Amino acid sequence: MSRTIKNIKKTALVCGAGGFIGSHLVKKLKKEGFWVLGVDLKKPEYGRSEADKFIVGDLRDQMFVKKVFNQRFDEVYQLAADMGGAGYIFTGDNDANIMHNSSLINLNVLQNAQESKAGKIFYSSSACIYPAYNQLDPKNPKLFEESAYPAAPDSEYGWEKIFSERLYLAYHKNFGLKVRIARFHNIFGPEGTWTGGKEKAPAAMCRKVAQVKDGGIIEMWGDGKQTRSFLYIDECLEGVRRLMNSNFTGPVNIGSEEMVSINQLAEMVMEIAGKKLKIKHISGPQGVRGRKSDNRLIKKKLGWKPTSSLRDGLEKTYVWINEQVHKTSK
Repeated sequence: MSRTIKNIKKTALVCGAGGFIGSHLVKKLKKEGFWVLGVDLKKPEYGRSEADKFIVGDLRDQMFVKKVFNQRFDEVYQLAADMGGAGYIFTGDNDANIMHNSSLINLNVLQNAQESKAGKIFYSSSACIYPAYNQLDPKNPKLFEESAYPAAPDSEYGWEKIFSERLYLAYHKNFGLKVRIARFHNIFGPEGTWTGGKEKAPAAMCRKVAQVKDGGIIEMWGDGKQTRSFLYIDECLEGVRRLMNSNFTGPVNIGSEEMVSINQLAEMVMEIAGKKLKIKHISGPQGVRGRKSDNRLIKKKLGWKPTSSLRDGLEKTYVWINEQVHKTSK
C-alpha cells in the first residue's frame, strides 16, 4: 500500500489560479477532495493559495506550459486571460495585448491538454462574445446562447473569446477532448480586483462609496441607465462544477437574470454602506446598453440556475472592499 495521497485523489490543474475566480475555484476543488496544481503569472494578491502546488510562470510560453503538463490531470480549468473591466477592455488601448496574450494561452493550454490526454477541460468564455446589436435595448437584451451568431462583439476581448470557443470545440470534434465551455456574466465577490483600472462595476462602485464620506459625490461613466446582471462568485463556481460533472459540452451562460441599471447598482451599494451620496455622470467607456444572462439552457441541461440575490453578494463584497480601502488609507 505505497500509493500516495496524490495518486488516490483526483487531480485538477487551474490555469489562472492567481486571479479572482481561479483562487476561489482552487478553494472549492480542495474542499471536494482534489489534489490541485495552480498556475499563473502571480500568486493570489489577497491571501495564500490553497493549491497543493503553485507554479508561477507564463502560460504564453510553450515550453513552460509543456512542463506544467508533465502529468495527466483528471480535470483542467482554463481561466487565464488578459482582461479587466470597462476601463481596460473598451478604451481600445489594450486590444492587441488582449487578443495576442489570451489566444497564445489558449493555444498552448489546449494543445498540451490534448497531448497529455487530460480527462476534461473547462474554458471560461464571456458574455462579451454576444453581438452588440442584441444589446442595444437596456430593458430587453437578447443573450440566449444561439444568439451569439452572426458574431458581432463590441470589443476585441469578445472577438478573442469567440475565437477560442471555436478552438475548443474544434479540439472536441477532431480529437475527442472532453471540453466544457461557460460564458460568464460579470462575476464578483471578495478578493477580486477593486482598484487600478481592471476592476468590474460592482467592485468599482463599492470602492467609490467606501472612499467618500456621507453626503459626498461619486463619479460614474455614462448616464447610468445601461443595465447589467452580476453573479456572486459562489454561484459561479457551483455552475462550473455542475457543468464539469455533466455530459453537456456547452457553451452555456453562467450568470444572473436579475438585471439592474448602473444607477441602481450604485444606490444599492449606498444603502448597504448607510450613505447618501450624489452621482456625477461623466464621459467614459460604458460597453453595451443592456446585458443579462438568459438561463433557460442551463436550467434545461443541468437542472439548475443561479438564485442568489445581487444584494446578498454586494453586502459581502462591500464589507471586504471597505476593509481594503481603510487598510490602504492608513
